[in-house]
Amino acid sequence: MAVGTATAAVLAYCLATGPVTAEVRGRLVGYGVDVPYAPLVLAGYLGATLGALLLTGDRRLRVLGAVLAAGALVCAALWRLAFASTWCAFAAVASVLVLGWVRRPVGPGGGPAVRGYWFWPPSTKRR
Repeated sequence: MAVGTATAAVLAYCLATGPVTAEVRGRLVGYGVDVPYAPLVLAGYLGATLGALLLTGDRRLRVLGAVLAAGALVCAALWRLAFASTWCAFAAVASVLVLGWVRRPVGPGGGPAVRGYWFWPPSTKRR
């Protein structure tokens, strides 16, 4: 959480105080933000967004983390100058995995795979 907070603070400051550019590069959009120590900030961002997924005890979330990490590597390798837009597009498509995980029924009674907050456990009847 500390890594994510620090990374978010640096990125927010850079977005608020510096110039931000966007340009079409072929069929992609490349964004430019003057970020000091950009590789370190990118590592912090990816660590904060993927780290919890890769370290969780839930196998499905680890698979999601691995898919997203592989996608980040592919985006960085193929579209280095348009990483932000390609990574965001890839992550949006990969979110279908999250939808499948959340909507998957559990046990003989069915119900959502994730319990808490606004979900009812499978044994509870809705009124």
